[in-house]
Amino acid sequence: MHSSFKTIALVAFGITGYSLFAFRETTPTQTVQNRLRLQADSFAMAVQDLKRIPVDATHTQQLHSAFIKMRLAYKKIEWAAEYFVPLTTRQVNGPPVPETELNGQVIQPNGLQMIEEELFRRLSSTKKLKVLMAGLADNAVEYQAFFNHADLQDWQILDAVKLEVFRIEALGLNRFDDPLSRNCFNESVVALQSLNQVIANYPGGNKLGPLFLAAISYLKQPVSFDNFNRIVFLTKYANPLTGAITSLHNQLNLPDIHYNRLLNQGAETLFAPNAFNRNAYTASPADSATTDKIMLGKKLFFDPRLSGTMARSCSSCHQPDKAFTDGLTKNLDITGKKFITRNTPTLINAALQAAQFYDLRAASLEDQVRDVVQNKDEMHGDMQVSTQKLWQDTIYRKLFTIVFPARNRSSIDTLEVMNALASYVRSLTALNSRFDQYMQGKREALTTNEVAGFNLFMGKARCSTCHYLPLFNGTLPPRYMQLDAEVIGVPHTKTDKQIDPDQGLYNLSPYSFNRHAFKTTTVRNTALTAPYMHNGVFKTLDEVIDFYNNGGGAGMGIKINNQTLDASPLHLTAKEKKDLVAFIKSLDSK
Repeated sequence: MHSSFKTIALVAFGITGYSLFAFRETTPTQTVQNRLRLQADSFAMAVQDLKRIPVDATHTQQLHSAFIKMRLAYKKIEWAAEYFVPLTTRQVNGPPVPETELNGQVIQPNGLQMIEEELFRRLSSTKKLKVLMAGLADNAVEYQAFFNHADLQDWQILDAVKLEVFRIEALGLNRFDDPLSRNCFNESVVALQSLNQVIANYPGGNKLGPLFLAAISYLKQPVSFDNFNRIVFLTKYANPLTGAITSLHNQLNLPDIHYNRLLNQGAETLFAPNAFNRNAYTASPADSATTDKIMLGKKLFFDPRLSGTMARSCSSCHQPDKAFTDGLTKNLDITGKKFITRNTPTLINAALQAAQFYDLRAASLEDQVRDVVQNKDEMHGDMQVSTQKLWQDTIYRKLFTIVFPARNRSSIDTLEVMNALASYVRSLTALNSRFDQYMQGKREALTTNEVAGFNLFMGKARCSTCHYLPLFNGTLPPRYMQLDAEVIGVPHTKTDKQIDPDQGLYNLSPYSFNRHAFKTTTVRNTALTAPYMHNGVFKTLDEVIDFYNNGGGAGMGIKINNQTLDASPLHLTAKEKKDLVAFIKSLDSK
């Protein structure tokens, strides 16, 4: 159903020497869709223009110029393409490495970022480039077909526009998808210009024009990538803009249609206290955390009866006073005779990631609970046996009856135990650090060094291309439906030139590109959760930053041919390293 908002278009028809003027009513939705049709056509033509250029060294500059033009044509429609045609868009502008889905499916690299690799780094494989360009041309046709027939809704359009501003904030300022052509600021300008044209169609939308123009003007200033002040852009330009888009949505009385996702649709900024939904990754709304579930889950969390030996609880390894870690390189197994295979991660903000464990093997917190309880090294328990023990306890019997009402209850279901414990972990969501306070307007919350560290994190140090703002984990914004696993070449020991033998994701998905791949964990609270990496090899944040500064494992001389981390050194100064550590410490939850 189309919006009731209308604009008047004056149409002239020439009839035997005079003009007849007629009025045609056009809704904002129709105007936006008409523009998208033209922009999809322009993108398709830009693809064809690049295809026609001979691939050889004599045409390098022409190829580069045509590629940049093609990316700019894409950026004009990115807001709608990402929102309405996400699967096609993943083929158009997905990462230049194979990706393993949580269901085991492998997505092969394709599209603009792979073409950039060929044009800017190799310029040798004409055959491969032709295949990539043919695939891109097919996807461009899919865009044309979709936007010619799509039935767009006003509430979706404004939602998509705001998400694109969020995308620019998190990904558009750090060369996330154009690391070689290096045109991220200009691409963000083009994207914002396109959004401004969309918003201007709505009653009151023209009032947002100055906000768009101010943000665009700031992006156009003559400053280097390393020196661009991202924290000023976010606080002075992006936050007011997304807040105004939210207000416009409310003023237009658009349908209040909500669906379960991590980034709440009503979030005014990425840093608002209510921006993220801790229940987003539940299997159903019934699994959402409630006060009663959290209370029950907390009691279970500290109860050793879930373990096979009746001597270890969840809190034995996830200790609240250590940010729900244990402070050890690796903990002992339940027998106390050997070490478990990996370092204990924090549970703070664990609900804000689409999969659990370093190898992503659990699709939910409920699955994680079951895996840990029944793991022979960790708790060596049995969920069926544990529920029987709990049922024999009159207090637990009463609590489960209250929290999970059921007729003629005669036992506790294992899923109820899993959901209660998962609910407690969801309650550990805490995006309330000094950094968050700063981004919410409390400018005294950060020091000058911490602000400098944030700008380094987002820029020169390239941390934010894997640890995405504002969660600083590997869940890809702003849709938050993909979770990164990276190969960074973690050594066996701090000075060892051998990679740690843990195969990581490869053990579950045995493709060569997954060998030694691990989940990109959050940087939040890392000042409280040493030691670091899946094997606890680094004792301090300074050691971690040195590792990245040198280009990861490959940079320190480890032979690894599938490292996804850029092996080039970052050339951070001693002061810059210190500022980075200072910023990371500002991310500690309260």
